[in-house]
Amino acid sequence: MFKIIDISMTIEDSMPVYKNKEEKKPKIYNSSNFQTGKTHETRIDVDCHGGTHIDAPLHMLEDGATVETIGLEQLVGTCRVLDLTHVEDGITREDLEPHNLQKGEWVLLKTKNSFTDAFDPEFIYVKEDGARYLIEAGIRGVGIDSLGIERAQPEYTTHRPLFRNNIIIAEGLRLKDVLPGTYFMVIAPLKLTGIDGAPARAFLIANA
Repeated sequence: MFKIIDISMTIEDSMPVYKNKEEKKPKIYNSSNFQTGKTHETRIDVDCHGGTHIDAPLHMLEDGATVETIGLEQLVGTCRVLDLTHVEDGITREDLEPHNLQKGEWVLLKTKNSFTDAFDPEFIYVKEDGARYLIEAGIRGVGIDSLGIERAQPEYTTHRPLFRNNIIIAEGLRLKDVLPGTYFMVIAPLKLTGIDGAPARAFLIANA
């Protein structure tokens, strides 16, 4: 037997969005109902970097690849959840080194972000030296439980080096109820093309 752990944010009107910007909030509205037609139908307008999502390199690199270049085979497989709930401010090399990261790993960073449902402008992020360590370790993907892996640092010194080293970035994960350890991971972005990111459903599979 196995257990499925949903680590996705729910897309809804009240969901937290980056910097609480009104234009980033999803718009969900009824386009047909049984009073106006024969069926009940709903439309959504959602930011591709809202909620749980995958970033494509184009998000931060002018010549970066678009989201369809990230194959599902790169988003399905074993991952490791790291307990970084003690970290204040930002994740550094010093915070990551004790976890002995391995080449080719997918790592999910569990921080204090997972324990609040509101946007915190002081959210935990990955600092530049933390990103450099991830690159040196040779990981293939990193996920974090904030709506950004960095806080708009000058020159985007976390995103850009990770992208330039072919490291996949997932943001907006919900890891509150996930214990540190190894899991089978599935991240399934919407099948979009030519753009800089995509909303995704993400879940972990563990032995029951």
